[in-house]
Amino acid sequence: QVQLVESGGGLVQPGGSLRLSCAASGRIFRINAMGWYRQAPGKQRELVASINSGGITNYADSVKGRFTISRDGAKNTVALQMNSLKLEDTAVYYCNLNYVTTVAYSNTERWGQGTQVTVSS
Repeated sequence: QVQLVESGGGLVQPGGSLRLSCAASGRIFRINAMGWYRQAPGKQRELVASINSGGITNYADSVKGRFTISRDGAKNTVALQMNSLKLEDTAVYYCNLNYVTTVAYSNTERWGQGTQVTVSS
């Protein structure tokens, strides 16, 4: 089994910062990519940022210049530094892992349990 453990959500005022972290463990042969998605009430889940095994990053237009995704390949962790937070960043943030399993060496993905980020004055 593969587990994802997220941390770092919370309540912050507009303009503030938060840092989310996600650690993957278990039967992982190789990580293809890790990323963060978010889902606000009444909206679909959307990509926030992702980073692949080569270090290439991808960001939603709404967070470019404010959020930074990073990873530690040795520890199988990914972090999302969120600066200049806005009210519209309020959502549940989910860690996503795209990886190759040690069983059958197949590609698959797993989601974290989600962490709440609330931006409010």
